[in-house]
Amino acid sequence: MPRISAATVADHRASQHAALLEAAMEILVAEGPAGLTPAAVGARVGLARSSVYRYFSSTADILAQLTEDSMPRWTARLEAAAGGGGDLEARVRAYAAVTLSFVTSRDYALLRALVSVELPPACRGRIDEMHAAMIEPLRGILAEAGHEHPGLVAHLGWSILGEGQRQIAAGADPGLVVPVTTDVLCHAVLTAPR
Repeated sequence: MPRISAATVADHRASQHAALLEAAMEILVAEGPAGLTPAAVGARVGLARSSVYRYFSSTADILAQLTEDSMPRWTARLEAAAGGGGDLEARVRAYAAVTLSFVTSRDYALLRALVSVELPPACRGRIDEMHAAMIEPLRGILAEAGHEHPGLVAHLGWSILGEGQRQIAAGADPGLVVPVTTDVLCHAVLTAPR
């Protein structure tokens, strides 16, 4: 019988799961989605591939669970930025800063991987829900500003931020991209017709 390394079996499983997620993220960052397999994740933490399947059913499931782990943290950061002090423009700028900082985090590897892997429809639906939750803080700012269509304007603003992220990921100077993208976002969403 395998030894457990925690006070309870549930604690041991939670610890193993966390270690597997961390190993999966390390592989994803270092090797991209092609290197991410249950066998590679297991090897990184010293577990047999068959043991890894107790935690993940497939590579797509590994990516889905990494996303489930990552996106709520980013959503919380976006909510904090959008809800912070200051006028509406300061809050939009804070929201933009967090959104654009995503591209320099290791979690950005997830975004690149998710576009290259076919996920089950239920998983894709959950990711779409989490994505909408990330846009919601901007929608809230715009609703407070009195926009007639805050949801639409927030989604359009998210597109501006997405292009800023793509520019940074492609090697453009963040010192230029971040302030220009933020200025364009503020102008677009705060001066849009109400």
